[in-house]
This record gives sequence, C-alpha cells and structure tokens, in this order.
Amino acid sequence: MPDGLNIRENMERREHEVLSPFAAFSDQTKGRDRKEEKCDIRPEYQRDRDRILHCKAFRRLKGKTQVFLAPEGDHYRTRLTHTLEVAQNARTIARALRLNEDLAEAIALGHDLGHTPFGHAGERALARVCPGGFEHQLQSIRVVEKLEKDGAGLNLTKEVRDGIQNHKTIGKPHTLEGKIVQFSDKIAYINHDIDDAVRGHVITEDDIPKELTDVLGHSSRERLNTLIHDIIMQSGNGEIRMSEKIYKAMMELRGYMFSNVYTNQGAKGEEKKAEAMVEQLYYYYAGHLELLPDEYQRAIRDRNEPDCRVVCDYVAGMTDRYAVQKYKEIMIPDAWDIY
Repeated sequence: MPDGLNIRENMERREHEVLSPFAAFSDQTKGRDRKEEKCDIRPEYQRDRDRILHCKAFRRLKGKTQVFLAPEGDHYRTRLTHTLEVAQNARTIARALRLNEDLAEAIALGHDLGHTPFGHAGERALARVCPGGFEHQLQSIRVVEKLEKDGAGLNLTKEVRDGIQNHKTIGKPHTLEGKIVQFSDKIAYINHDIDDAVRGHVITEDDIPKELTDVLGHSSRERLNTLIHDIIMQSGNGEIRMSEKIYKAMMELRGYMFSNVYTNQGAKGEEKKAEAMVEQLYYYYAGHLELLPDEYQRAIRDRNEPDCRVVCDYVAGMTDRYAVQKYKEIMIPDAWDIY
C-alpha cells in the first residue's frame, strides 16, 4: 500500500486507473444528506451496499412473494432471491463495461426494499387505500431514508438512492450503473418468472411464441446469456442500451408474461383474497393507531408523520406470513381456532 494512503484511498485511486471514464467514481459521489467520517477501508458505494445488506427490510424480503402466492415447493423465487438475481446480472454487466460494480450492486440490493407482502397484489391494494397512493420504488426510498434504524434511515449516497427510485421502466437514472440495474431487473424477472411458471405448470417452454425464443433462446439459460451479452456488446460511449431486435423481443416476451402468467386466473386467482387482506389490515390499523408497534407510534408522535402514511409503512413492511398472522389475530375469533 502506498505511503500516506489508507485502504479506501488506495481503492479509490485504483478505480480511476481501471474503470471507464463514464463510471461513477466513489470519491466523486454527491454525498449523503448527513455528513459522516469516511471509512478507512471501504469506498462509499461499498458502505452503502453493506448497509442495505444488513438492514431489517432486506432480511424481510425472504418472506415476501415474488409472483406466486404460497407456492408448494422450495424452489420458487421470493422477493429476496429475485433481488439477488438482479444484483448478479448487474454486477456481470458493470464489470464487463468497467463501470462501478459496488454502485450497481448497492442499487440492485436496495431496489425492492419497499415491496409489500403478496407482491404486486399488496401493492395494488395499498395504492387504492392509502391517500397519495403507493409505489414500491418510492416506498423503497422511504425505507432507506426514514424507516430503517428507528427513523434515522441508512443515510445512503445520492447515487444509490437515485438508482433505487428510478429502477422502473419509466425511471431515468442519472448514472450508467442505475441504468444497468433498470435493465437487470427486467432480465431477471422475465426469465425467473418463466422458470417458476413452468415449474408451476402454468405454461410450458413450448407455449412461448417461437418467434421470440428463436431470437432470445429456448431456455432461461440461453435467454439470460443472449440478453446480458447484447447489453454488453451494444453499450458504450456513455450509454447503456440493447439492440433494437433483442429489446423488441424482450418486451414482447414481457407482454406475453403479462397476458399468460401475471393475469392468469389459474395462477393468480387467489390474489383478490390477498388484496382484500391487505386492505382490511390497513383500515384496521388506521382506526386503531394505538395498536401499532412503538417505532411507528413514535413516527407519528415525534416526527409528525401523517397517520395514513405510517399505517401504510407498517403494512407494506409485513412479510406474507406476518400479514396472515396479524389478519387472523384481528379478524378470526379465538374460539374458531378449532376449525
């Protein structure tokens, strides 16, 4: 290690030697809302990645639905395994393009922290009942800024928060690493949702239109390889992009999944029950604020957070299992436990 440099400074210097000039350099971050003394070992984006990995909201992702409610089998994706697959795709692309892998990974690990129990069914329910609506990417920002660490938040860098907030298709991330996560999210969920749908006998590989599989591949492995290679080969000069042919096929495959899996009544028919459960939990706690956990009551009392938003925070943070447990405690008489 050169004289006068700590490990972090040495790693920051190495970034300038190795990474593309279009990368987001750790020592050029726009910083955090609250100034902190820098770590002597880890660059800033690596610190953010570690903070997300160790936070409570990240651990809860293992108990949240990705697509299928309460599937019978251990190999279906959860919101956590989806997040890890997005992170792996993002790291692969960032490394190949000599962009900041730590930043891409931090954004990917944090992008779904605000997701509800029961996947998009829970999101739809809260969007209907919560004043001001509900969007999981904005809730992810609330998690890292206001909810974690009893209201203190994780104090992440602006670049990581920007990538989390803008990971959906309509978002416009300000870093190339954020744009990588935007693509990586789609690549992950399209492919693993096909895998889960085949496992659940909702579709077969042969059901997927041949004109799409001829372009993208005839298995999840082939499609992942095609999509990731295309981004790496097509990107450059400060842009992250796909070829028109591959992007068109990917979006048509996404459309096929919406028509045949995401809205399939055989696979998703139980979602109306999940939505009703989330709605009733929201309305119950909105009328019984005294039953919220202490940390949520403090948010109302000490930070003047709106009641409705705090109730939304509580319900959105529940895992599937916890939501069912609270619903039973609230709605099902104890004497009926024998049934």
